[in-house]
Amino acid sequence: MGELTDKIKGNVNEAFGKGKQAAADSNNDASLAAEGKKQEAKGKTQQAAGEVKGKLGDDI
Repeated sequence: MGELTDKIKGNVNEAFGKGKQAAADSNNDASLAAEGKKQEAKGKTQQAAGEVKGKLGDDI
C-alpha cells in the first residue's frame, strides 16, 4: 500500500473507532468500547505507517 492509502485507511479506522466508542458510551457497552479503542489505535498506526512511507518513499 502506498502512503496515501495508509493515511486514508487510518483516518477511516480512527473515525469508526471513535464512533463505536461514542455508541458504547451511550449504551453502556464495554465490549463495543474496547473494540472502538482497538480500531482507533489501528487507525493511528496506519496513519503513522503512511507518514513513514511518505518520508522513505513508497518502495517499502
